[in-house]
Amino acid sequence: MNMQTVVVGTSGVTVDDVIAVARADARVEISAGALDALAVARAIVDDLAARPEPVYGVSTGFGALATRHIGPDLRARLQRNIVRSHAAGMGPRVEREVVRALMFLRLKTLCSGHTGVRPETALTMAELLNARITPIVHEYGSLGCSGDLAPLSHCALTLMGEGDAEGPDGQVRPAAELLAAHGITPVELREKEGLALLNGTDGMLGMLIMAIADLQRLYTSADITAALSLEALLGTAKVLAPELHAIRPHPGQSVSAAQMAAVLKGSGLTGHFQQDEAPRVQDAYSVRCAPQVAGAGRDTVSYALVVAERELAAAVDNPVVLPETNPDGSGGEGGRVESNGNFHGAPVAYVLDFLAIAAADLGSIAERRTDRLLDKNRNHGLPPFLADDAGVDSGLMIAQYTQAALVSEMKRLAVPASVDSIPSSAMQEDHVSMGWSAARKLRTAVDALGRIIAVELYTATRAIELRHGLTPAPASTAAIAALRDAGVQGPGPDRFLAPDLAAAESFVREGKLVVAVEEVTGPLI
Repeated sequence: MNMQTVVVGTSGVTVDDVIAVARADARVEISAGALDALAVARAIVDDLAARPEPVYGVSTGFGALATRHIGPDLRARLQRNIVRSHAAGMGPRVEREVVRALMFLRLKTLCSGHTGVRPETALTMAELLNARITPIVHEYGSLGCSGDLAPLSHCALTLMGEGDAEGPDGQVRPAAELLAAHGITPVELREKEGLALLNGTDGMLGMLIMAIADLQRLYTSADITAALSLEALLGTAKVLAPELHAIRPHPGQSVSAAQMAAVLKGSGLTGHFQQDEAPRVQDAYSVRCAPQVAGAGRDTVSYALVVAERELAAAVDNPVVLPETNPDGSGGEGGRVESNGNFHGAPVAYVLDFLAIAAADLGSIAERRTDRLLDKNRNHGLPPFLADDAGVDSGLMIAQYTQAALVSEMKRLAVPASVDSIPSSAMQEDHVSMGWSAARKLRTAVDALGRIIAVELYTATRAIELRHGLTPAPASTAAIAALRDAGVQGPGPDRFLAPDLAAAESFVREGKLVVAVEEVTGPLI
């Protein structure tokens, strides 16, 4: 069992914390300071709840129904009802890691001391995570404004011991049974707690953080495969010289160029383009401009990480509890509850869409290099489609078809979700972010990108091995050897290709390509 522990305090959590809880089942603890902050904020809510004046989220209805004052005898029912009615998701189940990130990030906001939930409610959510009980959350139900309402409501439903959830054994059972089996007492919600459990951008943020982690690995992998393609095409590495990239000082561009140069160091293939019957003056854009395209994407990922880290430091809820502070910054007496619009997902939605655009372009340029390697009129002496006996064998012809289909899918997924908005709640919520939708399509795009890079890797390594009499770079040799050790076969007669492509995809997705190359180049980023 994974014994890593993540401590949630009042100041938020880190990207690594989210990944650890979502993907590695790290245990969660709440700091003493956070428990104190929860208690302070709850006392403010209890004080306001005892007053006759209506307070949104405490003693009123919600959304377009906020004008109705709710008496003390109906407030527990009000909080239960908002969870039950908002747990209205439909469609396929959302992945387990997404749901764990969703719950963990909501717990992070609860622990900020700005939501007004009781300490025991936050502790119970931590218990759910530690018991590896995963609520059933569905694909559709969030507009990315007023938070990821339906997804978070399904999580809150499990906290109440209602609905279905997945146990640590992967079996779906009634939530009440799972909680009882792990000695967890269902939460009986009180004033404001139902609203506080479901009013945040946690789902889209969790998916953003995991996409960033995946894209960081894929961009490094793409630098490697671009270098392998350049080498297989007998291109020139002179365009990777640092002084050329220093005069256009985009940081990602310089990183990609440097990493490609590191992979190609010591190559006996680069530069042979001048020996063609019709010498090339320069390589095609898909080869020569690889650092510019990948670098722009790297910079996009870096900006997305800035947005994610800002959001991790935020307390996203409506209304929020604002405890009074003394002039010296210490805690004062009392506080207030204020409505706000911080639940709007625009900051997260924009970068989710931006990443989908950058990823689609990286996939597009990788496919163009693959196509060039397979075309006998442009691959500088390699056999058509890298076939063993062209005509009898088709080689990698259809691997490029598959790659092209993935690129086309990524282009469709690059259409922004955040420019769309459908009014809801009787026009009270008349502009929404669609950030959840942006996150869902980005996850699909990231999966597609991994497959596209795998096809380029498969093609470029075969092409290098067909350059008989020329010695590839040591890093390239290490990548090819590791790929073959992983069960991906090299040149030869036609065979059932899908298993090789699947193995190449796993090789890329699991980071084995980067590890193999780093043994020669040293650390890559």
